[in-house]
Formats: sequence, structure tokens, C-alpha cells
Amino acid sequence: MNKELIIRSSSNNVDFALLKDGRLIEFQKDEDGSNFSVGDVFLAKTRKSVPGLNAAFVNVGFEKDAFLHYHDLGPKLPTLLKFVKRVSTGKLRDYSLKDFPFEKDIDKNGSIADAIKSNQSALVQIVKEPISTKGPRISSELSIAGRYIVLVPFSDRISISQKIEDKDEKDRLKRLLKSITPKGFGVIVRTVAEGKKVAELDRDLQNLYGRWTAMCKKLHKAHHPSKVLGEMNKASSILRDIFNDTFTSIVVDDESLYIQIKDYVREIAPKKESIVKLYQSNVPIFEKFGIERQIKTSFGKTVSMAKGAYLIIEHTEALHVIDVNSGNRSNKAKNQEDTALEVNLISATEMARQLRLRDMGGIIVIDFIDMSSADNRRKLFNHLRDEMKDDRAKHKILPPSKFGLIQITRQRVRPEMKIKTREENPNGINGTEVEAPIILVQKIAHDLELILKKDYKKVTLNTHPFIAAFLTKGFPSIRSKWYFEHKKWVKILPRDAYTYLEYHFLDENGKKIKL
Repeated sequence: MNKELIIRSSSNNVDFALLKDGRLIEFQKDEDGSNFSVGDVFLAKTRKSVPGLNAAFVNVGFEKDAFLHYHDLGPKLPTLLKFVKRVSTGKLRDYSLKDFPFEKDIDKNGSIADAIKSNQSALVQIVKEPISTKGPRISSELSIAGRYIVLVPFSDRISISQKIEDKDEKDRLKRLLKSITPKGFGVIVRTVAEGKKVAELDRDLQNLYGRWTAMCKKLHKAHHPSKVLGEMNKASSILRDIFNDTFTSIVVDDESLYIQIKDYVREIAPKKESIVKLYQSNVPIFEKFGIERQIKTSFGKTVSMAKGAYLIIEHTEALHVIDVNSGNRSNKAKNQEDTALEVNLISATEMARQLRLRDMGGIIVIDFIDMSSADNRRKLFNHLRDEMKDDRAKHKILPPSKFGLIQITRQRVRPEMKIKTREENPNGINGTEVEAPIILVQKIAHDLELILKKDYKKVTLNTHPFIAAFLTKGFPSIRSKWYFEHKKWVKILPRDAYTYLEYHFLDENGKKIKL
């Protein structure tokens, strides 16, 4: 398995594409205008409490106030508030917490009005970016994430990732962290810490402690609201969270970003430093690695898959709805149940990819093709769970219902990734849009595959001149690729009278081929 991270930089943003065996599985953008990232810490003031929601609204500098629920306050809220007040007024200059007296924990089922007052200063952390018309969601239970561990101020707990299954390794890590963690701090040990030596863990811990100290120094003269601790740059934060030994290359087209990433990889995995490469070519980096084409074909309402199957993905205010279709195809399966299982398994694999690619969150309902066999429904459920194991977002999958529906909840911490796949209508009709040529060509190729299975001696394609040119120009052209794949030449004739989306296949007698 090859994993590649391709990074494209421009004046306004940086795009990150994660490929697995050449196939796009994650796509993220880092835009200059983005003021909020998950993990940022703000010094802010509460505006008002809403007892009915058991929550408070906090001004963090966004047009809509941030939402702070009682359960996100954290048990050590009184200690945090006392610490912030003393540091802000200059009365406390020791940020180590080793001699700082801890207050009594707040009641687990208490009221927001008793815990925090209006116009009170507090340190809060972004846990969900602003989405749609809503402001950010925040927490006052702070954590600072590193490569191997997460530092938690005002705590004494040592927690180990549940994905580390070896009991001896868990005990080893717990012993090590207990011996090096400063008093007044807790830690969460990440999965990638498995097998690491104490020197590596301690270096990561000291780096996080340094960030905590730097943040505290800003509190004395900070105005409200202000960012006092920012997440590291997007490239480093992505590498921190997803980088592992399976990565085979990291390719960057910007020299300064290349140097930053190379330095960071040298720090976290010196043996892998050589996989970081600077891309220097006149061909755009996303074109070279086939990413632009995958973006165009993966983000539309319709997503084509193997063997003619396709998905319809629609987003409503309340949830995402995904419909699985087998398509109009011939199948060698013995019966309808086998066909349904085959299409459903293909769809489940693509579904797991689409959830990560679009960063879809909230409630997702998938309408798979009905299967009467309980064993087949179990196979589908287990297959979908296996495919989603690599998904870093928290998620829960319910077994298929009697109607063939599978329901998923997936953590949403940032807005869904949306890519425009429609373009201005070249026929000159103002205000109208059509699917980009690459989407239409995908549909044409799908129909052609079905037609060639029926053994026509000659096949002619009539289509709009723009599409005809798109199919025939360049080397190798798309038509040439069809020839190599199907061993049949398709004659393509442009028709000026056709609309942009219109096309027809004709047989050797010039008659339209009906699918």
C-alpha cells in the first residue's frame, strides 16, 4: 500500500490531497481568510447564560457568538478561572501549576448559571469550526496536541489510546509518562506512541509544555477576545495526525513550505526525511498526479463506481441521504441477491472514501439495495465497518434495517468540503450551468461499455463539437484509451445542432442504439 501526500500552494490557500495507491481519499484546504481552526485557544468573555440550553454564549471574535455547553466546561473550571484571573492581573508568573492550589470540581449535573457568570474572562478552545449560520463550538477543558501525546492542564490522569491493544505496552507507557509528566498536568497517549522510547516522548512533552508557557505569557496584556494559542500550520498538523511508516512520498510545489515540512519530518521521523520532495515542473502538480480529474469526478451529486454502479448523494439541512444504484448493466451473478450483495460491497467501499473526502458529518442515511439474506446484511455491515477503520473522525454505524437502510453518525468539526463540478453553459444561455465535460465523458464511457458488450460491429458517437474535441484531441486521446481498453474504434462525429449534454450512439446502419 502506497500513501502519498500531495501539497499544492497558491497565493490564497494551500490544498492537501492524500492518495492511497493513487486514489484520492482525503482533500483539505487551508485558506488564508480562515480565522478559526480546531485546537485554537482564545481568551474570551462570556456574554450571557441560557439556562434553558444549560449553555453560555461567548464572544470569540466571530460574527456569531461561540456556543459553550455545561458538559464542555470541564470539572476543573473553577481552577481554570482562578488561574486565568491571577495570570491576567499579573499576580501569578509561575505557570508550572506544581504549587497552584486546585479548587473543588464543579457538579457533574449542575447549572451553567452557577458555574460561569456574564462578562467573565475564560480560556476556551475551538472544538468545532463555524458551520453554516452557527458560530464555533468551544470547550474550557483545554488540551494541547503533540505528535505522541496530548497535554491536559489542570489534570492528573494518564490515559492511553484504546487502539493500543497490548497490555504490557500500555503499562510501559503509563509508567514512563507518570515519571516525566509535570505536576498539575495530565496526558493522553496517542496511538503512534506505541513502541517509542522515553527520550522521544519526553521531547514531545517538553515541546507541549513550552507552548503552554508561551500561551500563559500572552495572557497578561491580551485584550478580549484574542487568540493566545494557535494550531501549528495546516501541513504540520496534518502530518502530526496522519503520518506513519506507510507513507511513501510527500510532494510539495512551494519551496518555503517544502523546507518547513522537511524540517518537521526530520524532527518526528528522521528516517523518512528523504520522502519529502520538491516538485519542479511546468505541469501543475495536481494534473501530474491525476488529482484534478479525481476531484471533478468525486464531488458531484452522482458518483460513478466499478461495474456500472453509482451513488446519488444529497445534502439536506438535517442529514445526508445517499442512494445506491446498480445501474443498467449486465451481470454474471446467478441471482438478484448476489447482484445486490456485490453492488452493496462496492458501494460501501466508495462510501467510506466519500465520507472522508467530503468530510461529511452529522447524520448520514444510506439506502443500500435490499437483501433478503441476514448473512449478506451482516457481511455488508462488517465490510463497511472495516472500510471506515482508517477514518479519524469519531463515528458510529448502526446495522442495516429491514428496509436496507444503514444509519451513520460522524463527528463534524469543520464545514463539509464542497467542490463545484458544474460550469457555465457554453451554449450561451445566460445564468445556466451544466456538468463539466469530464463528468459527461464519464457517463458516455459508462454507456459505451454497455454497448460494446452487445457486439455491435461499428459504433458511432454523435455529440456536441466541444465534447467531440475533448474526446479526440491530445495524445493519447480519450478515444484512443477506449480503443486500447475495448479493442474497438469508435467514430466520433460532432453535431452543431446538439445541446451541450446531448449525445447518441449509432450502429453500423446509422440507427440510434437504445440502452
